[in-house]
Amino acid sequence: MSELLIKNAVVCDPINNVNCEKMDISVKDGKIVESVSSGAKVIDAGGKLTMAGGVDGHTHCAGKINVGRFMSPHDMRMTNVPGLSGKEAPTATTRAQVGYNTPNAFAIGYRYAKMGYTTIGEAAIPIIGARHTHEEFEAIPILDKFGLTLFGSNWQVMEYIRDDEPEKLAAYVAWGLKASRGYGIKIVNPGGGEAWGWGKNVSGLDDPVPNFDVTPAQIIMGLAEANEKLNLPHSIHLHCNNLGKPGNYETTIASMKLLENLKSNRDRQVLHVTHVQFNAYGGTSWRDFESAAPQVSDYINSTDHMTFDLGQAIFGPAMTMTADGPVEYANSRMLNAKWSNMDVELEDASGVVPITYSPKNFVNAVQWAIGLELALLVDDPWKVMFTTDSPNGGSFVNYPEAYTYLMSAKRRAEIIETLPEMALGRMNIPGIDRELDLYELAIMTRAMQSKMYCMDTKGHLGVGADADIAIYDIKPDSVDTTVEYVAVKKAFSGAAYTIKSGEVVVKDGEIAMTPEGRTYWVNAKMPQATVDAMQVDVAKKFKKYYTVSQANYMVEDAYLPHPVEITTEAL
Repeated sequence: MSELLIKNAVVCDPINNVNCEKMDISVKDGKIVESVSSGAKVIDAGGKLTMAGGVDGHTHCAGKINVGRFMSPHDMRMTNVPGLSGKEAPTATTRAQVGYNTPNAFAIGYRYAKMGYTTIGEAAIPIIGARHTHEEFEAIPILDKFGLTLFGSNWQVMEYIRDDEPEKLAAYVAWGLKASRGYGIKIVNPGGGEAWGWGKNVSGLDDPVPNFDVTPAQIIMGLAEANEKLNLPHSIHLHCNNLGKPGNYETTIASMKLLENLKSNRDRQVLHVTHVQFNAYGGTSWRDFESAAPQVSDYINSTDHMTFDLGQAIFGPAMTMTADGPVEYANSRMLNAKWSNMDVELEDASGVVPITYSPKNFVNAVQWAIGLELALLVDDPWKVMFTTDSPNGGSFVNYPEAYTYLMSAKRRAEIIETLPEMALGRMNIPGIDRELDLYELAIMTRAMQSKMYCMDTKGHLGVGADADIAIYDIKPDSVDTTVEYVAVKKAFSGAAYTIKSGEVVVKDGEIAMTPEGRTYWVNAKMPQATVDAMQVDVAKKFKKYYTVSQANYMVEDAYLPHPVEITTEAL
């Protein structure tokens, strides 16, 4: 039995409506409790800001990141963060760390923990690649992990939608989640991955997918309905069609509107839209490219069925990686850059392309502005998850820098002064005065994720929550975050303490211990007769098309030594 008492903490816990109030936090056996004994270990927070451990609900930490590592041997020499090297020698506590945009597994765990994060979600797992994804999960120290399984261009999914077999579709999704040990449904450029196998793409929601006679709109709706039938903890996680194209905001809004009337039996949204910065583009070409964040934000403000994440762009080097194969081909040709492409058998396509966001490039400058505009123009912070879609918009280590843009108009003005005149007329950020406070930042970085993913023990400090706690060396009652942005960035870059499951893993910005994290996955139950009928179809696919046998396809128990299984029953 272990007990810990954190005294004199200034707690910011939006789930429990606590806005920077001084209180004590009691921890017993890795959980927040009402009280502890007099023998508990004591940490005096001394009035410092205290939040639940951060949750990055959309990042790329396993899988495609390996291709990025192969493509960027120079990554160990790149850094935008003062004091952070691209390579760090092992210590008595830590393993060797290599890489910046595509760091090794050890660096991922250490660096997130130093920022006060304790849980991360890999945003795209192809079922056939899931075994290796989970091997990487286990190599990432400290953090709890979960992953979202790709279904948006899956042959079996599209056939069941085409043939109007929703029961079999739901059974296949449940089977796919178990096969991959995934947490939820990810849809990337629905139908576009299959079209890319023929060197094509889908151009809009009603554009038929080659050889399957279904449309992106039907794929989105079919999977969303299956998601609700299975009563999954997370809604569908949608990467919209036409990502990265001028004028794509119209497709984005149309995709959001598809699910306006879909109802959920759970207390969560029915749709989460990913990295909307890349899907809020106006104009008809790169010549007249401009921000369409106001149009997208106006729609989001008018509805309550969805959430989204930013995909904030950070100036400097990045590595784009996505299951949207066509967009990566377009990026490589436009940028004259390295390009890696993969066709994932019957499941999807993907690509990886390095990029550098320059403040001198008017397109990059507008991209930088769009992410901030979305966060500041959407009224309700409970709809907004902060991300850079790491490493697509920039490495996660830059989060503290981006926080200062959201919290300080003064800091934004300093950046805007460096941007090309051509960009200023294409953005709206110079006229936005809103500055987020610490409470709103806590919502976007941990609290909304608790609700969005139905992770009741994450993202808050109420009794029964996991004792995942971040204490930052900043005192809310004596710092003006709108002006003292240097202090804000420093505090969030290296936590005074990060506590994972009741154990101090970071102290004074340095790793103190490296426990193994857990992996969350969802086991959705369907009637056995439907499962058996679906399995007949799946067996045919393996016999005719797959390069591996079904016996070697499923993720086995041995790949998850620290599992947290979430069970649901189909409605």
